[in-house]
Amino acid sequence: MTAEHYLPEKMRRQASLVLLNILSLSRLPMAVAFIVESDVRVRAALVMLAAFSDFLDGWIARHKGLATRLGALIDPVADRAFMVTAIVVCYLDGLIALPEVLLLMVRDIGTAVGFIVTRLVPKLRQAELKARMLGKVVTTLQLVTLLCVLLFPPAVRPLVALIAVLSLASVVDYTLAVLRSRKVPRSAERRPDEHGPRGTPVPTARE
Repeated sequence: MTAEHYLPEKMRRQASLVLLNILSLSRLPMAVAFIVESDVRVRAALVMLAAFSDFLDGWIARHKGLATRLGALIDPVADRAFMVTAIVVCYLDGLIALPEVLLLMVRDIGTAVGFIVTRLVPKLRQAELKARMLGKVVTTLQLVTLLCVLLFPPAVRPLVALIAVLSLASVVDYTLAVLRSRKVPRSAERRPDEHGPRGTPVPTARE
């Protein structure tokens, strides 16, 4: 590919990445709207919109080759910001009890602690932090539980119990994945075909 063709393509890719990250970050104003808006139906719509935006940006990143390390950081942070905000607001409004809040957030607390540990422990700094399937299942169930808190309270307690069990399993799975990834030799982290233009390594996938 000639230089004159490469530059416009690179610019289009950068523009697409900016738009994709904006889509992820849109969950932050949704979290603010959840605080401000007291109507149950509007809040339920915000939960569904946040879930849709999460699915959409992940799908685009995977299928359009727009996965980046920055996106892999922004996406889960935006998810957690919306989720934790919505759960806390529901608790403050008396829609959910404190024990249920803590059980809903077991996975989030565990992954936050894990992230801090990997930053503080030198041997773990090279570990690859990626979304895990169990974590995605927990996120989906959290969103379903939020909808039930707002629209169908009788289903909340069994869902919270299920999330608590899966969250513990998710924390264990995430921890083992981090420990395994740090053992991979740096020379084997990427195969020769995992390089983009001019030999630039392709970043890890976003959540």
